[in-house]
Amino acid sequence: MESIADMVWFSYTDSASVPAVVFKFRKMQNPLITNESEPVEETSPEPKKLTLQVSRVQTPMRIDQYLTRQVENATRNKVQEAIEEGRVLVNDKIVKSNYRIKSCDVIQMTFLRPPAPELAPEDIPIEIMYEDDDLMVINKKPGMVVHPAFGNWTGTLANAILHHLGKDAEELDKSDLRPGIVHRLDKNTSGLIIVAKNPVALHRLARQFADRKVIKVYKAIVWGMPNPPSGTITTNIGRSRKDRKVMANFPFEGKDGKTAITDYSVTENLHWFSLLSLTLHTGRTHQIRAHLQHLGHQILGDDTYGGASLRTLPFSKSEGFVRNLLELLPRQALHAETLSFQQPTTRELLSFTASLPEDMQLALEKIRTALKNNDINNRQITEQLYAE
Repeated sequence: MESIADMVWFSYTDSASVPAVVFKFRKMQNPLITNESEPVEETSPEPKKLTLQVSRVQTPMRIDQYLTRQVENATRNKVQEAIEEGRVLVNDKIVKSNYRIKSCDVIQMTFLRPPAPELAPEDIPIEIMYEDDDLMVINKKPGMVVHPAFGNWTGTLANAILHHLGKDAEELDKSDLRPGIVHRLDKNTSGLIIVAKNPVALHRLARQFADRKVIKVYKAIVWGMPNPPSGTITTNIGRSRKDRKVMANFPFEGKDGKTAITDYSVTENLHWFSLLSLTLHTGRTHQIRAHLQHLGHQILGDDTYGGASLRTLPFSKSEGFVRNLLELLPRQALHAETLSFQQPTTRELLSFTASLPEDMQLALEKIRTALKNNDINNRQITEQLYAE
């Protein structure tokens, strides 16, 4: 049990308009040596309650299938277990797993989840591009989860950060499982991410993101060639009504979703593909992936947003070429290339660039080789791009 003497509370705010952020610091002391072990308090699973209303246009479907699709990180076994234990109600009535949902049904669920374990340091290699007393800039590899969540308690960037910081990590609150994480990247998106090393830096950096003062530039390999070759995508983005795990585009300034703005430009014309440069002006979940789907040029390898399906290209043996390309790049070809922001203490402008990862470079070389073998030149690419 911690006493008041063991804790220091610190309140910080940059301006009168911003609510104070309260941080807890643990005093650095030599631990007391004792032969008595403290009793471990048993913790019960944490309930998670959700309410969903079935869309008017939803086709009939078994409720266990529907909930598995709608509830993030849910598995069919867990859903069926909840139904069998009476923790799923439809229109305030208990149902069975084979119940077929109907238009406008109201579903109430209580899922039991084990309490999150305390985040532990792990010796995981990370590529640190820059580090000072306030922050680190890390080049995250594709496939690494940023912070723990249900199904991914270990092996995350957060675990690696704690190991790297060592005793310095005492300044960070590990109870929220996101020590120093200012922003995040999807598991299969590679590139630059900022990590704060103390609470004041965390607050000031988060403020820069909220005020849209951080410049974020991404690179992506997409299907086809956008026409025009540069522009701005502006929509609202929110959870899809059909699948809660997917983000959808809604009319700009409408009632659904939140404003999302992305600038794009073609960096390299690759006839059947394009290498795009993308600048984010907002930071919505899956923003680039959803916006490029809206544009009709999905990211190569993006299974969630339609970029990983086999497509036929206008040359012989194209099916094998596409299949090999997707095997080479079994993830969305999206990379956070550039970050520019102010150092939180000195206010110095910092800017960093991370080269494309190996899998994206190999994919580009494979596409360029196919263009060469099929005698596709830049003039043909340009003519096709502007053809009406």
